[in-house]
Amino acid sequence: SQQKIFKAGDTNQDGQLDFEEFMQYLKDHEKKMKLAFKSLDKNNDGKIEASEVVQSLQILGINISEKQAEKILQSIDADGTMTVDWNEWRDHFMFNPATDIEEIIRFWKHSTVLDIGDSLTVPDEFTEEEKKTGQWWKQLLAGGVAGAVSRTGTAPLDRLKVMMQVHGSKSNKMNIASGFKQMLKEGGVRSLWRGNGVNVVKIAPETAIKFWAYEQYKKILTKDDGKLGTVERFVSGSLAGATAQTSIYPMEVLKTRLAVGKTGQYSGMFDCAKKILKREGVKAFYKGYVPNILGIIPYAGIDLAVYELLKSTWLEHYASSSANPGVFVLLGCGTVSSTCGQLASYPLALIRTRMQAQASVEGAQQLNMVGLFQRIIATEGIRGLYRGIAPNFMKVLPAVSISYVVYEKMKQNLGIA
Repeated sequence: SQQKIFKAGDTNQDGQLDFEEFMQYLKDHEKKMKLAFKSLDKNNDGKIEASEVVQSLQILGINISEKQAEKILQSIDADGTMTVDWNEWRDHFMFNPATDIEEIIRFWKHSTVLDIGDSLTVPDEFTEEEKKTGQWWKQLLAGGVAGAVSRTGTAPLDRLKVMMQVHGSKSNKMNIASGFKQMLKEGGVRSLWRGNGVNVVKIAPETAIKFWAYEQYKKILTKDDGKLGTVERFVSGSLAGATAQTSIYPMEVLKTRLAVGKTGQYSGMFDCAKKILKREGVKAFYKGYVPNILGIIPYAGIDLAVYELLKSTWLEHYASSSANPGVFVLLGCGTVSSTCGQLASYPLALIRTRMQAQASVEGAQQLNMVGLFQRIIATEGIRGLYRGIAPNFMKVLPAVSISYVVYEKMKQNLGIA
């Protein structure tokens, strides 16, 4: 256990645990332990009884008997009272680095509830318990339905974003009002949902592939002690996202083509696929693939970094009685972190959409990624890289709210705690 403390405490990795690092380790550690203690001490009497251990583990989805709980307590209980007070708890855990404190702060897992229509987020983590009981597929199903409803609800804003990304320019001053007018005039109310079908259909294969790939990459990257650090998690998540995106990328192209399509141009997604194949060949289905994959890195990196920052700030300043931040804090942190991620990767997303739409819109000139960047900067400046960002951010709040409400309803219907 000394070695574990050493590893946990040696923050600058110089192979020596100096006094500063040790004090910092104790400070951080004590804060986590205090939270863990408080969240276990249900009746706030300053002691943890066996029944409270049973209760707390039930919340985490683990059922144990009073007998087993007593065994756990005995290992910590120094004075033989069969309850554990703060001093015993601290002395026990201070020199047993509780890597499993993670279990107690598990409320903070980055949740699939958030579907902002851009599915670059890190996949959900499931505990062994959830995998055994089959809760995981119910959660994925609930998340998928929530995503479908929220994407459909915010589809007009999404289509407007794509139109602005492709057609917006200095000469074509398309704003939210004029954009909607143009779309309504061209195709009526129904046209506002153009491309939404593909967007909903792609949720299932993408989620399934991402989840499967994430599990595989995690296995490859897990350290010897079976623990996954933040970096490994980030790498696995990004690779899983890239794998899923690669598999379903042709559907992304279809969605864009349908969204910028004119009335009567395609009768549906299959017709659209047939026409692209006939006119432009298979290559067309991977246009914009490079900026799309590149976009995953800044998106996922910033998303995760901001989320971790908000999480530690919350734990430091606002976590008084429990490590469970509650729904609104979680949704708030998730929304802010995803939004920051989107801001960073937006120019790449814009280039991707332009490349996907190029052949059908701009006729002769087929530019590659670098060429497009240069042309946009030359003709429109930096602002040109952020066309369509207003409707994109307008859809975040409704998308998050709809997907959260539907997710909760689905969970009730499927009987997930």
